[in-house]
Amino acid sequence: MCSIPDNSGKPRQGEASTAPLHTGVCPEGLAFYEAALTAGSAQGEAPACLTALGLMMPAPDAADTLVPVPPEVATAALAHPVERAIIEQQQALSSMRTVMAQVESVYRSTRRDTSVALQRLNGPAVISAALEEAAQSCKREVLTAQPGGGRPAEILEEALPRALEARDRGVDQRTLYQHTVRAHGPTLDYIKRVTQAGVEVRTIDEVFERLIIYDRSLAFIPDSQGARHTSAVMIRDTAVVRYLASVLDHAWERAEPVTYRSDHQRPELLTEATRLNVLRLMVDGYTDAAIATRLGMSSRTVAAHIKKASDLLGSNSRAQLAYLTARAGLLDPSSAGSRAVEGA
Repeated sequence: MCSIPDNSGKPRQGEASTAPLHTGVCPEGLAFYEAALTAGSAQGEAPACLTALGLMMPAPDAADTLVPVPPEVATAALAHPVERAIIEQQQALSSMRTVMAQVESVYRSTRRDTSVALQRLNGPAVISAALEEAAQSCKREVLTAQPGGGRPAEILEEALPRALEARDRGVDQRTLYQHTVRAHGPTLDYIKRVTQAGVEVRTIDEVFERLIIYDRSLAFIPDSQGARHTSAVMIRDTAVVRYLASVLDHAWERAEPVTYRSDHQRPELLTEATRLNVLRLMVDGYTDAAIATRLGMSSRTVAAHIKKASDLLGSNSRAQLAYLTARAGLLDPSSAGSRAVEGA
């Protein structure tokens, strides 16, 4: 005999169930049903497929006797709870749309009256959705500033197809990193792939915040009051976006292109510029951990840069190193003495 369980795991004799649409009648069930129709009733236990579909029911005056149920009657019994559920869902959907229509009216009216140019985005999913929409709508240019050193490999894997797809659409792309990415393998591999496709990449020794600008009309910046990577601000104000783009343009002019030589070796590390930036932040009073966070490197690397500079300048303490650095004018861009910290 065939077996088609209900929600409890077992069919109940003589009771129709809301069987799934793909339920069929097994050969034993068809034979049992035909015999019951011929005899007018049947004795014993009916195949589970018949009871699941409500095609056999106990006789009103004899519980041990089964009588066949016409298919149209069984169909009506099965369809009734399904139809009722559909009606309830349609009513719930209609009610939802009515409520949201009222809220939408208030939302649009408020945005129009206040001319909202700034919108806070909370949560990684919301931020990602907004960025994805902006990227797909971008027609001409994407400007990006990515601080913090090397980026996680999984993020780069997600970013690569988007960058290549945008380039295929003719969107110009310029990305600015800090010098420290030149020592990060996964980021360098990503840079090599995108630059081969025509994306421009440069690095700079300065500290900056994350910034993405689409078509010089829409910008995204971190929300400094929110948790890192979980809160951002979307900016549509033309003047503000134009200003942010000009700041990035000026930084771009000071940055160094990331280029691969014909021998396929990695780009120049620019160790000197990185070490000067470490010293600059140290003189400003930052701890090794704070410097590491701002420059996208490990605290061990920061300590190594400071030790190298201390050895070269003959310093015995952090305070003395700050004094000797200032006296030698190492942090003066016009000073040739900055070469004193070169080498690694």
